[in-house]
Amino acid sequence: MPTIASVGSAHAATPQAAICTSDRPELADKLSEDINSALDGSAATTAISLHDRTTNTTCTVDADRHFDSASTVKVTVLSTLLWDAQQDDRALTQEEKDRATAMITESDNDATTALWRQLGADKINGFLQAAGMTNTVLDSEGHWGLTQITANDEEKLLQLVTHTNPVLSDDSRAYILKLTSEVIPSQRWGTPAGAPGDAQVHVKNGWLERATNGWRVHSLGAFTGGDHDYTITVLSQDNATMDDGIANIEGIARAVHEDLNAPVSGAQP
Repeated sequence: MPTIASVGSAHAATPQAAICTSDRPELADKLSEDINSALDGSAATTAISLHDRTTNTTCTVDADRHFDSASTVKVTVLSTLLWDAQQDDRALTQEEKDRATAMITESDNDATTALWRQLGADKINGFLQAAGMTNTVLDSEGHWGLTQITANDEEKLLQLVTHTNPVLSDDSRAYILKLTSEVIPSQRWGTPAGAPGDAQVHVKNGWLERATNGWRVHSLGAFTGGDHDYTITVLSQDNATMDDGIANIEGIARAVHEDLNAPVSGAQP
């Protein structure tokens, strides 16, 4: 995918406020307040979509805005590979497993390109349709990193990966969860920031600098195990540096983790 070193003068879009709903209205209010506080003063254009099944809580910020996917699309590539193998009732080959592992755990671009070409646009679009990811659009010139994604569509994908459904088999889901839990330490930034120590953390990040809209920095996270059952997607652009983008996402993530895992007021010990 193209990487362009210079950063043009881009301006972030007008910030949008978080919209949260929950079976616990006080939690929705707290999340809205804290997400908006985390976003306050940021120069980035940021989209958020999250879902906590335990409390039936959702929050969104500009969640239907399109962004260049960068490497977050690699979860879609892996999901398509497994979905396609399911259609043929076959296991992945060793070569496919090796490429999938490199693609997810190390964000290897060559492995991704090989799988992208193997699958082709028709199969990838077929998976997107099956997954209900109807706002995700492949790049017309075939650059996987320029796939147009939205936070809401990425959340749909995370929901498929974390819960039984007719699109991805339980074995396929387990494989995706395994690889996303084994991402190398240097790439485990973003949505895992502030996650509780007893949570099983699954993550895939993406980063890409282009001549307009600066750095795209994204993070997909799923948090399972124990009493945890939630997913967080944060997409951003107009970051001056990659580190700025990471700091933006981690500020949001810390607020979300703290609120979702705070003791319930009035609850008995």
